[in-house]
Amino acid sequence: MSDRSHRRKLGQNYLVDPVILFEIERAINPQKNNLFFEIGPGTGALTDHLMGQNTRVIAMDLDEKNIITLSEKYADDEHEFIHGDVLKAPLEFLHKTKHRVVGNLPYNISTQIIIKLINFFDGIEDMHFLVQKEVAQRICGSNKSKDWGRLGVKIAAFFETAILFDVPPESFDIKPKVQSSFIRLIPRVNPLIALNKFMGFSNLVDQSFANKRKGIKNNLKKLEINYEKLHINPLARAEELSIEDFIAVFQSIDI
Repeated sequence: MSDRSHRRKLGQNYLVDPVILFEIERAINPQKNNLFFEIGPGTGALTDHLMGQNTRVIAMDLDEKNIITLSEKYADDEHEFIHGDVLKAPLEFLHKTKHRVVGNLPYNISTQIIIKLINFFDGIEDMHFLVQKEVAQRICGSNKSKDWGRLGVKIAAFFETAILFDVPPESFDIKPKVQSSFIRLIPRVNPLIALNKFMGFSNLVDQSFANKRKGIKNNLKKLEINYEKLHINPLARAEELSIEDFIAVFQSIDI
């Protein structure tokens, strides 16, 4: 398998545009003594921009060649480079101290990575990711946009989100077939549900969107919910409900 084919299989499209990298650095704004967890560092294009100001970087990559390259490149620094699959690896170190999480995420698993990271909400200072534009719109949507769905609802319970800017395919060494966006996720000072309730909330959201043509009452017909008391139209479809509506429904049944 050629290197190009190998990288496509792993979803590796390396960002090479120096202007975009500068814009990303400016958006992240590394500060003295920041601790970064970088997902999918590749050969270190973004990693270089996180260095300095006595920052420390912990980076994880599925490609062992990249980890070897980075370990040699930063051999004299106190950074840590881990060969592993972020979806399978235990990330318990995130609970020990606050991390700023960054990454040019593999587009085929970006949503799975972000959902997993919700479980480490208490150890996250903020998150900045480069993702497919369509995914960015779903993450940062609301019930006032056509992109509002189960992904956005789950994330909105814990994070304030924003699309910072778009990134064209020409900014990568291997051009993706889609547009990309750089996004920011900031933990809510007061999350809308307790972290230990996330699995139950996630299941409720999935049920709510099970059939997009049906109203919320129909999709949740197995649950006893007083919609009138919650001031929610039972005929409304899930995408018409706000994050506050979903929280109210969840709290009324407390799965």
